[in-house]
Amino acid sequence: QVQLVESGGGLVQAGGSLRLSCVASGRAFSSYTMGWFRQARGKEREFVAHITWNGASRYYADSVKGRFTISRNNAQNAVYLQMNSLKPEDTAVYHCAGRRMGGRDFDYWGQGTQVTVSS
Repeated sequence: QVQLVESGGGLVQAGGSLRLSCVASGRAFSSYTMGWFRQARGKEREFVAHITWNGASRYYADSVKGRFTISRNNAQNAVYLQMNSLKPEDTAVYHCAGRRMGGRDFDYWGQGTQVTVSS
């Protein structure tokens, strides 16, 4: 079983930056693909970014390309999301998630951290 705990959310003005962190329990973290998703109030959850187990490949939603960067540190069981040039439409609860090697779905989810961007 893997537990994920996010931190780093908060209130920021448009154009500002935040760095989200997600720390995982469990020794298998280094083999997982890790992702970030977000859910705005009244909307469905949407994909933001994910990174493969060794960091070799990273994928981003079009809406965040060039502004957000996903990274990981397997020695610290952590994954990060650096968010720059934030916009009010980035306001959402951000969740990290883990997918086992060979799996199709993200199996493990954190409780989320709120990001609010004021205009």
